[in-house]
Formats: sequence, structure tokens, C-alpha cells
Amino acid sequence: MSKVYLFDWGNTLMIDFASQKGKMYLWPHVEAVEGAEETLQHLSQSSTIYIATSAQDSSESEIQQAFQRVGLDTYISGYFCKANLGLEKQDPQFYQAIIDSVGQAASDVTMVGDNLEKDISPAKAAGLNTVFFNHQNTTLPEGTLHIESLRDLIKEL
Repeated sequence: MSKVYLFDWGNTLMIDFASQKGKMYLWPHVEAVEGAEETLQHLSQSSTIYIATSAQDSSESEIQQAFQRVGLDTYISGYFCKANLGLEKQDPQFYQAIIDSVGQAASDVTMVGDNLEKDISPAKAAGLNTVFFNHQNTTLPEGTLHIESLRDLIKEL
């Protein structure tokens, strides 16, 4: 089992409502993805959890405030985004910077996300383990470890 889990934000742990504009922590309605709290609670007993997001206009504290609104912040040890890393998420250096920051070997870190181009491919290129959250039944490259619900992540352990 990984010592560290990185989770994508939008449509992995919290629903990214396409009709909403602006920063998520200010939206009138925010919602966790089904199974998010149960999964984070389980994983946090033996691993450290961080958010790795491509959010362009939210600061670390604003991201945390969004997670506070759905009660997931208690399981999360930190938030990595363009604002605090200065890197785009699709760049493997984004993930290398996270590894350096948390002080773990890439082989001890697993990225969980729902976007092959931003979450899975660059994380793999940086040497991380990856789990694709395939909630939209995407056709996947062979050998891509995937789950169809967040609760499946608990079963994989």
C-alpha cells in the first residue's frame, strides 16, 4: 500500500458542476463525489492524503475551504496546485515537486484522478503509481489500473 495518496479535486473527490462559474469555495452548492468520505477516512488510517489539482484560479486556502464545506478537509494533509507549485499539472515536474515536498519516493506515492492527460500520464512519467477513476467508462490504454467508484479503491487494498 502507498504511504501517500494524491487525489485530483474536480470530479474525483468533489463534483465539478459545469453550470457553476468562479471559485468552487464560493459556489452556492458544493458536493462530494459518492464514496469520497468513506474512502478518505479508510485510507487516512494508514496513509497520508494530499490534493493535486490543476485548478488555475484557486489558492491553497480557497481549495481547502471548498473541502471544508463538504467535511473532507479533516482527511487531507495538504493541497498542491499551480498557485503554490508554479507548475502545470500536465507537466511531470508538477508531480516531482510534490514528491520532493512530501519527502517520499515516487514508488510510495499513488495518484488517483479522472483525467488521463493531467492526472495519469504525467504522474506515471514522474514514476508514481496511478489509479484512473473511470466513472465515465472511458476506453483505457492496456495495463491502466482503474476503478469505477471511489469505494473500489478500498477494495483494491
